[in-house]
Amino acid sequence: MKDSANRYFLSFVVEIQPEILPQTDNSVGIDLGISTFATLSDGTKIDAPKPLKKRIKKLRKLSKSLSNKTKGSKRYEKARVRIAKFHAKLKDTRTDFLHKISTKIIRENQTVVLEV
Repeated sequence: MKDSANRYFLSFVVEIQPEILPQTDNSVGIDLGISTFATLSDGTKIDAPKPLKKRIKKLRKLSKSLSNKTKGSKRYEKARVRIAKFHAKLKDTRTDFLHKISTKIIRENQTVVLEV
């Protein structure tokens, strides 16, 4: 399978033994917010990564480059793929952050209560 950034994906199945986590008595409530990504009931604040804020200049430059190209040309397609790769990188950064933070919370706590 191929995405818009011309990246290929492969999936396969592997059988593994599930890891049993040590028993803990900790529990945590999570409040999802706007100014911070999440606030835990113990007072810990988790800020979301801001990859777009850092790279907004590059995105603007790539978008301007695309708008100057003639639709359907090879250079237009190259510029479109560059922007698609840039967006894919941002998506991968966000996904990685979510996987890491959720794994950390689950490993440290027995009970997780989510408030939306």
